[in-house]
Amino acid sequence: DRTAIREILARTPEIPDAAQWGIFVRNHAELTLEMETEEEREFMLSTYAADPRAPLNVGIRRRLAPLMGNDPRKIRLMLSLLFSLPGSPFLYYGDEIGMGDDLDLPDRDGVRTPMQWDDSINAGFSTAAAEDLSSPVISDPEFGYRSVNVAAQQSDPDSLLSWVRRAIAARTLHPAFGRGKVEWADPADRAVLAFHLRTTDETVFVAANFADRVTAIDAPIGVDVFSEERVGGPLSLEPYGFVWISEESPGRTPAGDPTTADRR
Repeated sequence: DRTAIREILARTPEIPDAAQWGIFVRNHAELTLEMETEEEREFMLSTYAADPRAPLNVGIRRRLAPLMGNDPRKIRLMLSLLFSLPGSPFLYYGDEIGMGDDLDLPDRDGVRTPMQWDDSINAGFSTAAAEDLSSPVISDPEFGYRSVNVAAQQSDPDSLLSWVRRAIAARTLHPAFGRGKVEWADPADRAVLAFHLRTTDETVFVAANFADRVTAIDAPIGVDVFSEERVGGPLSLEPYGFVWISEESPGRTPAGDPTTADRR
């Protein structure tokens, strides 16, 4: 349901035109729940902290990929919101490749393990002896450095890292991301968050499907920022799918992403 995101943004204080909010999905500390109601806190803990080692203080110490059940669709959806919602995005190291965490480590160290560059010793992070590292590299079957690392994803056009690079390139091409004035859309399906980002030079339309089912929206005419296909009118969104559209306007040709990308 889109309600929570819209309510939170509605409560965000106004700032000067020359300033911008920094936004993030995850960071170096726990996902704090101090400002939530007791009901909201219980829901978050039961949903995202089933592992009894995950809760920390009044929060959850987990990285993005484990929080999303390591589901590539959900991870990309969350990062698409990071890159498209108003603000300057902060991408926590390792989230661009779907790194995991180590809940056997104390306190916040579990989400501060060495960056996984490749499948060599110490994940390519250091040539020091393993016992001299401040934290051990992750080596479990699901998130271990031998399978989740930068080198393995660099040459794979379908990898999370490749998609993140395309998303950043698209965001750079369209100033409406981060600077555009938000105008909310109201699709009939409340599982869809949709909005226009408007500047004097362009308008970008964003829609994100939070449901685990296909849904339909009525999209404006324009160019899909990722696929560079002309789209508009009735449009299907896959489960946890999303779309960015550079809208067509009189006298202006929509800009597309200079890179080639598969549909989400």
